[in-house]
Amino acid sequence: MAQISRVVPTDLQELSERFEAWRRTRSGKLPIPEPLWSGAAQLARSHGVCQTAQVLRLEYKKLKRLTDGERVSTRVSRRRAPAAAAFMELVAPQPIAAAECLIELEGPRRKLRIC
Repeated sequence: MAQISRVVPTDLQELSERFEAWRRTRSGKLPIPEPLWSGAAQLARSHGVCQTAQVLRLEYKKLKRLTDGERVSTRVSRRRAPAAAAFMELVAPQPIAAAECLIELEGPRRKLRIC
């Protein structure tokens, strides 16, 4: 099977060299510095996340999040932030006779029962 050669843009190649220099000089498992992440996110916006992640040897999903505008976090987060609550108005029809009404709402963590 023939191998496809890919041309790497100059600015992406320069950032790749900066990443490699950082990888050679780091000791232990230090997080990637924010200037390198922001440079990678900026190039991913112009050259695509997939190509940038492959050339720079970065996690695709993290780079994708950064291109969407999230800040770099060196802290590992194990919990997701709760979704923003939205207001929902429940309007009941006018009762014809005195009847019992029961509304149950179920979420991922609890149930709400309105009688």
